Amino acid sequence: MHAAPAAPAAPLAFHGGLAGALAPFAVFLAGVGALAARGAPDEKGFWPVLVAACLTGLALARDRARWSDAFLDGMAQRVVMLMLCAWLFAGILGTVLGASGFVAALARVVGEAGLPGGVYVAAAFVACAVVSGATGTSFGTILLCGPVLYPAGAAAQAAPAVLMGAILAGATWGDSVSPLSDTSIASSGTQGVDLAGTVRRRLAYAVPAGLAALVASAALAGGDGAAVPASLAPRAAGAAAPLRALWLGTVPVACVALLLSRRHLVEALLAGVALSIALGLALGVLAPSDVLRIDATRYAATGVVVQGMERAVGVIVFTLLLTGLVATLQATGALGRVVAAVGVRARTPRAAEGWLVAMTSAAVVLTTHSVVAILAVGETARQVGAAQGIDGYRRANLLDLTVCTWPFVLPFFLPTILAAGATRGAEAAGMPPLSPWAVGMHNSYAWALVVTIVVAVVTGYGRGGVARR
Repeated sequence: MHAAPAAPAAPLAFHGGLAGALAPFAVFLAGVGALAARGAPDEKGFWPVLVAACLTGLALARDRARWSDAFLDGMAQRVVMLMLCAWLFAGILGTVLGASGFVAALARVVGEAGLPGGVYVAAAFVACAVVSGATGTSFGTILLCGPVLYPAGAAAQAAPAVLMGAILAGATWGDSVSPLSDTSIASSGTQGVDLAGTVRRRLAYAVPAGLAALVASAALAGGDGAAVPASLAPRAAGAAAPLRALWLGTVPVACVALLLSRRHLVEALLAGVALSIALGLALGVLAPSDVLRIDATRYAATGVVVQGMERAVGVIVFTLLLTGLVATLQATGALGRVVAAVGVRARTPRAAEGWLVAMTSAAVVLTTHSVVAILAVGETARQVGAAQGIDGYRRANLLDLTVCTWPFVLPFFLPTILAAGATRGAEAAGMPPLSPWAVGMHNSYAWALVVTIVVAVVTGYGRGGVARR
């Protein structure tokens, strides 16, 4: 005798209905906006805001035990655990590359070559675009390229915010056109069209926006860079960087090669950590005490492994709290109801596309997750768009391009936080740490994409073909 299947759990209810469910996010967005207006601290500065948002949600929930369970389930998602591990191991890798003198040696080469800021920023944009496009991961690209390319930009006197914005922009461009990207797979799948055709059609939007972004970043690159010595220290300011440390540049290349061979991101980063430490010790640019050092008087341990993992603490706590909060909203089913309600108002192709972009923007801001946003609005976009004769490729690309804008601009999304985190520890090279707000505002590709989407919807550029149901 088989047990009857369990009935689906009732939606999580809040006092005040939908307004109560959205209240924690209003607290969160207001707090983050206020902090951003005052200079936006690092991720740790957002912790109190998130705690206040969580307290608001708990207070308004009709069933606080259910709210707590949903909160914990959100934090326990596999994709969340993947990113936490990636940040931990990438933090170690970045710290090793800095402590070994690789970044200083790269900066020395850039300074001696006399590269102007614009050329260096353009090269950084292209390099990140290639890596992101080939691997399908903007996060992995930021983790691998940011801690290397950002500090070395000091020797080219590149404007710090423009340079990091270009690194993020290149990673964004590659993610937006890669057939390996999870958003490409989700957008084409929800609209019932093939992946290859979707990406081919996307180039009509992404290439012009990418070229405009590349030119803009290069033009702005030399505006406020501070002059630094051509030779930078691997451990102490003023010492010449040993060029043999450049051999550690093979480590990010090896990581990218592993990703291209479809190896797991965690596997690639762990292999990079092991290879970087082994090379550093073999080349004599790292001492065993640099890897792990015990301070018996303070009962503490330090070294590149400990320091690297400590760099990831801020973004890890932020991510856990935010994903838990988002899960409580998803448990209400409110997002699906809102999407369905606004979808019926579209009565022309232009209106349908406008609603599609607006719904996707709202979903990605509320959930802070690109794939979740696409899945949330995908079926409504399919039905409403097909009813207005908008073909599946167009619908899929509007979904995908929209989620490649706001998460790469606004300061409470993981890409901007991650990119800002990559600027930590670059002070010795003459480059300041940046806030997520400063990095996002200088993402030239994301802003070019916003303009491209508006023009495409208003003018109908790229619209056409037979609707696929």
